[in-house]
Amino acid sequence: MSDIKPEDEIISIEREMKEFWTKLKNIYGSEQISQSLSLRDLCKESIKVLSEKWSKKLKEEDLMIDKINEYSNEILHQSQRVSENQEHLTEIKSNLNQEKEKNKDLTDSIHELKEECEKKKGIISSKNKAAMERQERLCKCKELFEKRLGLEIRRIHNEQLQFIFRHIDHKDPDKPYLFTLSINEQGEYEVTSCIPPLDHIAEFQSKVRETNNFSAFIANIRKAFADLSHKQSA
Repeated sequence: MSDIKPEDEIISIEREMKEFWTKLKNIYGSEQISQSLSLRDLCKESIKVLSEKWSKKLKEEDLMIDKINEYSNEILHQSQRVSENQEHLTEIKSNLNQEKEKNKDLTDSIHELKEECEKKKGIISSKNKAAMERQERLCKCKELFEKRLGLEIRRIHNEQLQFIFRHIDHKDPDKPYLFTLSINEQGEYEVTSCIPPLDHIAEFQSKVRETNNFSAFIANIRKAFADLSHKQSA
């Protein structure tokens, strides 16, 4: 042992130290590699799980987006239907307003017609009353005229009255002189025929319309027939 030099001893120590460090590095490197591989596998597994999770999440989101799009389309469709229904409702309201206006106009027209009918009824009633009064006067005068003036009164077609005078022509007392009288739409006396014709019959008619003196009207016509008979006999 005493033959060993210090330099050799130093070299031996250095060699042992290198071997030690080499072994240490080898040992440390294997463990690090093993740990790295384990960490890598763990990361890969984590990444796989995370990828599957995110893939599933993305699919769910895609489905959600599809649903949202579907709901959006449905909402758009419903909005269009609401808009169409709103337009249809507006049209219906407009038609209803027009119908209301028509009904109002129709109601006003019916009211006016009723008022007009009531007025016409009043006029007709007044005319009928006046006609009945005239007819009553004619009936009252009939008996008097028949006795004193040889007058016969007949009711003929269309509610007309025919007045027949006799005892006018002294040569032929039964010879008839007649005229036909009616009441027109205005409720006035109207001579529709006269046999034989008299020149002043229109004047007599106008006079009785003004005075409503029927007795004087009959008397004037009989006198006119008498004057005509006298002229014809002369």
